[in-house]
Amino acid sequence: MSAATVTHDHSATEHAHEHEHHEQSFLWKYIFSTDHKVIGIQYGITSMMFLLWGFFLMMVMRWSIAFPGKAMPIIGTILGDRWAPGGIVSPELYNMFGAMHGTIMVFLGVVPLGFAAFGNYVMPLQIGAVDMAFPKLNAWSYWLYLFGGCLMMVSFFLPTGAAQVGWTNYSPLATTAQIDVKNIFFTGQTQWLFAMIFIISSSLLGAVNFITTILNLRCKGMTWMRMSFFCWAMLVTGFLLLLAFPPLEVAAVMQLSDRIFGSSFFLPAGLVDGNRHLDIAGGGSPLLYQHLFWFLGHPEVYVLILPAIAIVAEVIPCNIRRPLWGHKTMIYAALVLGFLSFIVWAHHMYMTGMGPVVTSFFQITTVLISVPSVILLTCLMISLWGGSIRFNSAMLFACAFIPMFGIGGLTGLPLAFSTIDLFLHDTYYVIGHFHYVVAPGTIFGLFAGIYHWFPKITGRFMNEKLGRLHFWPSLIFMNLLFAPMMVQGMAGFHRRWYDGGKAFEETTKVSNWLSEGWAQFAGVFGVHVESNMLGLNALMSFAAWGLAISQVVFIINLFLSIKGGKKTTSDNPWHATTLEWATPTPPGHGNFLVEPTVYRDPYEYSVPGHKCDYQPQWLPEGEEPVDKLTHMH
Repeated sequence: MSAATVTHDHSATEHAHEHEHHEQSFLWKYIFSTDHKVIGIQYGITSMMFLLWGFFLMMVMRWSIAFPGKAMPIIGTILGDRWAPGGIVSPELYNMFGAMHGTIMVFLGVVPLGFAAFGNYVMPLQIGAVDMAFPKLNAWSYWLYLFGGCLMMVSFFLPTGAAQVGWTNYSPLATTAQIDVKNIFFTGQTQWLFAMIFIISSSLLGAVNFITTILNLRCKGMTWMRMSFFCWAMLVTGFLLLLAFPPLEVAAVMQLSDRIFGSSFFLPAGLVDGNRHLDIAGGGSPLLYQHLFWFLGHPEVYVLILPAIAIVAEVIPCNIRRPLWGHKTMIYAALVLGFLSFIVWAHHMYMTGMGPVVTSFFQITTVLISVPSVILLTCLMISLWGGSIRFNSAMLFACAFIPMFGIGGLTGLPLAFSTIDLFLHDTYYVIGHFHYVVAPGTIFGLFAGIYHWFPKITGRFMNEKLGRLHFWPSLIFMNLLFAPMMVQGMAGFHRRWYDGGKAFEETTKVSNWLSEGWAQFAGVFGVHVESNMLGLNALMSFAAWGLAISQVVFIINLFLSIKGGKKTTSDNPWHATTLEWATPTPPGHGNFLVEPTVYRDPYEYSVPGHKCDYQPQWLPEGEEPVDKLTHMH
């Protein structure tokens, strides 16, 4: 037997008994907790708040794009003349919100919600562990993340404002921006770098913890291939973070040194800022920063998407009452995906003038990485075939994830080829492609997970009617927001035009069937919209604001259901098979009432010869599942 078994010899019962007479205060139980479930909830709440703020930044940007030169109601007045003179969004404000939108959504929103929140709460339960391998390290990880996020937020209120040179923070522009101040330390660009160091350190601590937990704390009978795909995805994601994040942390430290101490890691000689020659040593390489950033950047895409795929892989089998088709194939595909993600980064850098040999290598690897992605989607689609599908809210989001992520992946394939990328680079086509992967792709998967595990976390169901009212407008508005970006991108719209392209009439005055059709549709309601490509800006902006309203339904549903949702009458209300459903509802300190033992594979649904259509992992052969609700003392 492995060390995992030894770890659990005195785990659940003694662990619970040890603490039953030592009631913790609210502060230590819910704020400074080392319990993986509380930390998972902390990550979830914090990351959703950051997602909400990042979404707000985008809505302000969409106003500037759709109605350039017009005052923004209410918000324009609040922003003041410094950033929005006369209520009109300035180019500086647009750049600031654009840079911070990308940073917040990726590093403070989606990754913490998918990996840290769901991974922290669900993964230890699914492998039968009483907690993470390093509980205090887990708490440190959250507090470093929160401190880094707060630094990002505080930077908005500095005299210089927050970072303004894009979420990638390329040198030399990022190194020389906001330097004409008395104290360069108190600038948005500098605080962005400090914040990223804390956030990356948080991710590294979490990655080490996840990997160690999965390797060493699996319960008796939990062999590698009896682990759910969710746990495998967390393991691969942990390795991606552990190996890909250090180069970016090093890059942040080096850029910080360039800004504060006058070094020249990324600064070449001969730089001119405005009308003056910069007094620097020079000799640095701006391309070095790009390599360090994108060596993280592309594995980061799979850090975003793998947790979502993993959640969908849990939701679908449970709601179709069939095993996950190709469980082992999906595991191998995820492992290959993780490996290939480290050798494709330079396809983001075709514009830097790399030679044909290097370009060919990265074109080949970029096309190859689509193969395991297609395998994962194919397995999910084949799983649906012939299933008795239960269309609850979680399943609706899981089903929508598949085509949305498929669109995101397919639209990325043309960008693999340098000849095409030279024309589409930095256009709205790239924005549309990436957001199809991350927004209706990843975020739909995360919504599915919230609806799916909410009964286990709270003991109550979320409202299904409100769930559907959340899903259908979100699906419609997501596509109305991101599909026209592809059309604009192929027409040559640049991603950084704060006025939506109004100043570039030779590009933006072109029309096609989509822009003309939208203008006619708007005219039916008495709204005048230009019939050229500029008219699509209004369509996408209205879709963004409609998407925001759709999320209000989710927020209402979430908070009302915590105390007022329908109570679950079983520890396993979905009749699922994985180990987290063997715990009390909600799971207490120590997780399990008895030491768990695993007897079978994770997705044993509709097994011939059994009365029930599901066989949980924790039940011995011949024993049928019984619905019961237990509460841990």
